[in-house]
Amino acid sequence: MKFMSLLIFLFAGQITMAQIGVIKLNKRSIPSSVKYKGDIVNAVRFTDSEGEHLLIATETGITDTKGDSEDGNGRDAALYAYQYTIKSTGSLQLNWQMVDFVKDCQVDLEAIYIPGTFAVTDLDRNGKAEVWLMYKTLCAGDISPGEMKIIMHEGGNKYAIRGQNKVKVGPGDYDGGKYTFDDAFKSGPELFRKYAQELWRKNIWGPRD
Repeated sequence: MKFMSLLIFLFAGQITMAQIGVIKLNKRSIPSSVKYKGDIVNAVRFTDSEGEHLLIATETGITDTKGDSEDGNGRDAALYAYQYTIKSTGSLQLNWQMVDFVKDCQVDLEAIYIPGTFAVTDLDRNGKAEVWLMYKTLCAGDISPGEMKIIMHEGGNKYAIRGQNKVKVGPGDYDGGKYTFDDAFKSGPELFRKYAQELWRKNIWGPRD
């Protein structure tokens, strides 16, 4: 009986470690000491086996190119993400930062997170949170696929998928949609790849207006 009780206790402990507590934040909930660029798209606090963390993902929207521009009419757009660990003292330590951008674009321009794709998971149940970001960048004057990426961080490890969204360029004719895993995804847990593949499949057409 004692042995069974011990097993139940250990099993319950494993479940607890596998759960990631996530709290959505608004701009007013973010400490004034935290500096970021752009407008907040997603902001959360979450707790895993490595402590309590703050994650902010932002978009700048379209802005005029400053400085070097091909003809003075260029436009820029950028995406940022920041993950901090919240220390017991209340201070913040930046763990990683992501930035991607389109610069000096003269035609159609996008740099946007794909709605509904942001997630904090613990797929491998090791108590460490996996943070998923998926976004699209585009600078094109015709019907062309944009660049699409999935970036995932688990602690200090980064995983990436890079490819293009899919577009219809003519009757029964399509372009884009393919992607490649980086080495971290290729050598990492299969369940990471399966999650990423399903995320890509669901969003292969990219954001829809």
